[in-house]
Amino acid sequence: MLERAILLNRKQRDTVQLNRNYLKGEKMGFFDDYDILGGLSDLVCAPFKAADEVLFGPSGEVGGLIGTPINIIMENPGETALVVVATALTGGVALVAAGPIAAAAGGAGLLGATATTGTAISTLSGAALTNASLAALGGGALTAGGGGMAAGTTLVAAVGAGSGAVVSGGVVASNKS
Repeated sequence: MLERAILLNRKQRDTVQLNRNYLKGEKMGFFDDYDILGGLSDLVCAPFKAADEVLFGPSGEVGGLIGTPINIIMENPGETALVVVATALTGGVALVAAGPIAAAAGGAGLLGATATTGTAISTLSGAALTNASLAALGGGALTAGGGGMAAGTTLVAAVGAGSGAVVSGGVVASNKS
């Protein structure tokens, strides 16, 4: 498995290097002898060269915004799996518990908003409190132009998943050092 990952990583590096060579203007094929665009080719390729540096790192190295995380994942498959599982579990729990979480925030007055009916959310109870709290988290009721309860539920689940990713990533990182 590790040999396959190393081989795959080499193939990715070779592909990235071929793309960089092309962007540098090095000849790669029959048509490269003909400059169809004239001097515009450098102007057209400049943004792509800059994006390549940012995303994949300097020429000859694997790094950047995409290359570095890919290398970390390939070098640490077990830790990566733990972070993914923790993220999915916390996101799933937050999705299931979105109503009670939102109701607790609304009942405590943390949302500081009124329901579409004009009633303060903190004075509501039961299903009305849950629904109004989820709608407030979602940017307001659908009828008022907000995302409604679905957006509120999505927000709670996303925050739960993000929290799980950050905490589990921190635990894995602290255990490595």
